[in-house]
Amino acid sequence: MHIEQFHLERDIHLICVQASSFPHGVGEAHQKIHAAVPFGSGRRYFGISRPENGGSIVYKAAAEELHSGEAEQLGFESFTVKKGAFVSITLHDYVKDTPAIGKAFHLLITQPGIDPQGYCLEWYVSDAEVRCMVPLE
Repeated sequence: MHIEQFHLERDIHLICVQASSFPHGVGEAHQKIHAAVPFGSGRRYFGISRPENGGSIVYKAAAEELHSGEAEQLGFESFTVKKGAFVSITLHDYVKDTPAIGKAFHLLITQPGIDPQGYCLEWYVSDAEVRCMVPLE
């Protein structure tokens, strides 16, 4: 896996659905977000995860807001991915090896300079490609 730095030029405002559990509820959370904001709408899709409440992983499936306040209008929570520097690994054909996503994040969170208050961000660039990202301080 090749680690590279990636710079996000602007904040991204997201519409989020929290998974009922991790990892078992992740697929259902993605289904709910896609039912509310379907593919082909010019949006980018994401997954956000971080340890909370003593270490258990909280996972949120997310879609980019197309206009301010859209998450609230749809009755979902919102989240903002802040612009800035990230360490990242891009996976190709991730559907054939979904455990590779977890392996990528295990590698990324060991990198120097990551934000201790950060999160793991999956950016689903296409049906075959996902960019795994962790913000830097």
